[in-house]
Amino acid sequence: MGTHHPLRIFSASANRPLAEAVTRILNTPMGLCMTTHLKDSEIHVAIDQVVRDQDVFIIQPCSAPVNDNFMELILYIDAFRRASAHEITAVIPYYPYGRQERMAKGREAISAKVVATMLQAVGVSRVVYFDVHAPAIQGFFDVPVDPLSALPVLAEHFKRPEFQEAAVVSPDVGRAKFAGKYAEQLGLPLVVMHKRREGFSKTDVTHVVGDIQGKIPIIIDDVLAGGSVLDQIDALIEKGARHQVYLAITHGVLLPSALERLENPDIKGLVISDTICQPEAVRAHPKITIVSVAKLLAQVIWRIHAGESISDLIEKT
Repeated sequence: MGTHHPLRIFSASANRPLAEAVTRILNTPMGLCMTTHLKDSEIHVAIDQVVRDQDVFIIQPCSAPVNDNFMELILYIDAFRRASAHEITAVIPYYPYGRQERMAKGREAISAKVVATMLQAVGVSRVVYFDVHAPAIQGFFDVPVDPLSALPVLAEHFKRPEFQEAAVVSPDVGRAKFAGKYAEQLGLPLVVMHKRREGFSKTDVTHVVGDIQGKIPIIIDDVLAGGSVLDQIDALIEKGARHQVYLAITHGVLLPSALERLENPDIKGLVISDTICQPEAVRAHPKITIVSVAKLLAQVIWRIHAGESISDLIEKT
């Protein structure tokens, strides 16, 4: 199968290294565009080549500064639509406002839905993202959405002999299904922590369900921001877990407080994907390993462009 619409891959500002890795794998040149941040804090974008009747993929995770990166993406989608692109696929490795997908109490915005509404309003044809906090976000869209996962790439890191006596740990009940997929891929037992949230950044573990005695905990999650989950490892140690805690996290938001918590001697390693472009301090951190989703993303982009199914790539996750 194929298409007569040429493939064009563009990168906005947030994660050009990931986009460049994808273009190298697909042996296609990076699209020409320019983002300018004006002195009054406005953003100006321009496409520097013809995209009429072409299949455009714009890669832009919306990590910090979240609003700037998201606005840049919105402006590019509008520019591609006005330039008569055939289809515009927004590849958003890190989906913004993904943890605000419902009203936890009255008079709150459902911000993840607002993001979906804005993307569609400016003319996006399709959306691709990795490991959103709430899978139901897919239902906020009326255009096709491909929900990918970094799970296979992250799990591969733990298929080593030293992790044969490990257990996959879900940090809360809500992530148990996600953690179960890790445990299935690795052939390891599953442990679930029950916690009570005291606020945006504070939680208390009330129960640990599953056998963690004498095992190496591998805590999984979609996002590590402030690192509150790192404060929960004492509950695992108290239940008999080894003092060798590892984490497998898709999106390393990694605020300074998270990096401080990594100094805990019981934490031996943090494995994150490259959905978010990390500064040198993170890349050089002795406890942090970064694995790439570029190969998976390149496969998905090519199949979408060629009109082929990607079901098997999604089902593996």
